[in-house]
Amino acid sequence: MTSGLPAGARAVVVTASNRAAAGVYADRSGQALAEGLQALGFAVEGPHVRPDDVEALVTVLREAVESGADVVLTTGGTGLSPTDVTPEATRQVLEREAPGIAEAVRRYGEPQVPTSVLSRGLAGTAGRTLVVNLPGSPGGVRDALAVLGPLLPHVVSQLRGGDH
Repeated sequence: MTSGLPAGARAVVVTASNRAAAGVYADRSGQALAEGLQALGFAVEGPHVRPDDVEALVTVLREAVESGADVVLTTGGTGLSPTDVTPEATRQVLEREAPGIAEAVRRYGEPQVPTSVLSRGLAGTAGRTLVVNLPGSPGGVRDALAVLGPLLPHVVSQLRGGDH
């Protein structure tokens, strides 16, 4: 468990995937994300698997924020495919963007996976919740958690009103 994570920290995982939503294949990236967050000390809800549909994603993201989750992490739907709409949905929910987080996630994976820079994932806050879009692969999720793990205790504390 990461030291310094505030007590009762809650995370919600959302997977954006037409095929996983239709049952064509298992949601491996959402499961990897939920397990990674649990290892960091979060109580985790989800993954909530939704199709690549802006309205469906906006709805589940708003519900997660309204539930009082400290962190909402999505996996999938951040690429350049015409069906990839997670950033568009996320932009409708965010109040303040935190582009440095999304850039750090892209940069971390770039040496091993040059196409990681094609991710259009966003990061930011809605109320007292951090929302971050992650790639739709277990490897991309692991890389993103390597970046986010050290940041999340501080972010959760700040969003709950803690000092710098």
